[in-house]
Amino acid sequence: MTAVAVVGPTSVGKSALGIWLAEELGGEVVNCDSMQLYRGLDIGTAKTPVQLRRGIPHHLLDIWDIDYPANVAEYQHRARAAIVDIRARGRLPVIVGGSGLYLRALIDDLRFPGTDPAIRERWEDVLQRFGSEHLHQELALRDPEAAALILPSNGRRLVRALEVVEMTGSFTASLPRGGGYLRCAQLGLRASADWLDERIRLRTDEMFAGGFVAEVESLRRRGLDATPTASRALGYREVGQLLDGVLTEDEARSAITVATRRFARRQYRWFRRDDRVRWLDVDDLEDPRAAALSALAELGVLADRSAG
Repeated sequence: MTAVAVVGPTSVGKSALGIWLAEELGGEVVNCDSMQLYRGLDIGTAKTPVQLRRGIPHHLLDIWDIDYPANVAEYQHRARAAIVDIRARGRLPVIVGGSGLYLRALIDDLRFPGTDPAIRERWEDVLQRFGSEHLHQELALRDPEAAALILPSNGRRLVRALEVVEMTGSFTASLPRGGGYLRCAQLGLRASADWLDERIRLRTDEMFAGGFVAEVESLRRRGLDATPTASRALGYREVGQLLDGVLTEDEARSAITVATRRFARRQYRWFRRDDRVRWLDVDDLEDPRAAALSALAELGVLADRSAG
């Protein structure tokens, strides 16, 4: 097996398991969280601090400044190059993250449609005039499956999806249904709603205790609010509203928790569509690490490592 991926919703324990697997199997971590690509978005994206990475090299973290527009095609190119390098050194790439489209771009034969500046400019104008909710409703009429995969608040992705729909007839038709570019064993972590909801609440509290407000304040001085992608990371808008006096701290915490829970459910819906994912119910497992090794053994990963 060429690579291992640890996927699933936010707060379920992907990063810790990914680091442990890399340590256990002689691997290196490849980030697959779209917001952890940005320098400075640390606490709010739950980026694992360097001192907790156990000496395991991490790739595709902190590669973009906050004003850089997200670019899945660039991520695909850079992540694939990292995996080639990791494999060339006899190491195992361990892909970790919950950004489903980025994972598909990395492991599947996903090719991105071109662009039409005139069409994009027209939809960007609609976004400015009527807001992202209006775009989401328009996309739901034209490509309901695409609308189900994109947050109503993500104006940039909605503009891109509508551009592709107008150019090709369908945004989701460009997504592969199976087969791949990279042989990859996918481990999906999932848990009951109650268990995950509590984890998300605790993580939100930890973010505030760890200096999240100061992080957002610093990023806003660097122009975060005007950025095309980074400003949409979960929690950053709400903390901005706290700093502006629009929300109290309790209201900001609650809003972040609710938004993160909704996002986690969307992530799970994305990944469960892929029947290649081997799911582990982490809230029912005494030791998820042992279960992960067992699943990888069944998928032939450990045999491949022994043979290699």
